[in-house]
Amino acid sequence: DANRQISEYKFKLSKAEQDITTLEQNIGRLEGQVARYKNAAENAEKVEDELKAEKRKLQRELRTAMDKIEEMEMTNSHLMKRLEKMKANRTALLSQQ
Repeated sequence: DANRQISEYKFKLSKAEQDITTLEQNIGRLEGQVARYKNAAENAEKVEDELKAEKRKLQRELRTAMDKIEEMEMTNSHLMKRLEKMKANRTALLSQQ
């Protein structure tokens, strides 16, 4: 009976050691995954920061371009009015002759 218990305990010990080995392997695999995910998250944050900076830069450029367009439209309007006045003056001078 004692021998049977000893072999049963030896079997349980062997099984427990196998379970420990399996769990240690799982721990190693999971730690590797955590490291990869952490690295991926850091890279994603870096890319996100770069994209935000690029977006701010593009928005600045857009505002500058829009201001320039507005300024050019005003200049164009002013020049069109001057041209119309010059045409009117020319027409008036030609009709006086």
